[in-house]
Amino acid sequence: MSIRKRRSILDLINEYIEEMESLAEKLLPTERPSWNINTHTIEPLCEVSVTRSEVVVTADLPFSDPDSIKIDPLDKRTIEISARINRRICCEDLGIQRQKGEFSTFSCHVEIPVPVDISKIEKRLKKGFLEIRIPRKRGFEIEVT
Repeated sequence: MSIRKRRSILDLINEYIEEMESLAEKLLPTERPSWNINTHTIEPLCEVSVTRSEVVVTADLPFSDPDSIKIDPLDKRTIEISARINRRICCEDLGIQRQKGEFSTFSCHVEIPVPVDISKIEKRLKKGFLEIRIPRKRGFEIEVT
C-alpha cells in the first residue's frame, strides 16, 4: 500500500506559475536593445502595412545617404534594410547614458507576413523616410508540413 503525500495548495500554485513563466519565455520574444555598439549599427523604426495588392514597409532613416541604401531579400519572407548615416550619432544623442559609442549605419531585418514578389520591389526615400512597396503574389501554394 503506497502512501501519497499531500501537497499544499501554495506548492501547486507555485508550480503552475513556474510552468507559465517558462512557457511565456519560450513563446514570447525577448526584448533586446535596438543598437549594436560593436558593429556601430542602430535599428531604424519600421512599420509593415498589408493591403489587398501590396505590402508597404516604411523605415525611418534620418541623416542617411540615399546612394548607400540597400534592400536585400534574405528569404521568401524577410528583407534586410541597411544604409550609411551621413553623420555620426552618439549614444548621448539618443539618451543612452550607460554606454559609450557612435553609430554609422542603419540596419534591420523586416519580416513580410504574406507571400510577395520580391523581384518587383520599389523604393522611395523622402525626407528621411524610406518607403518600400512590394506587390503581393497571386495564386501561390500553401506549404503543408
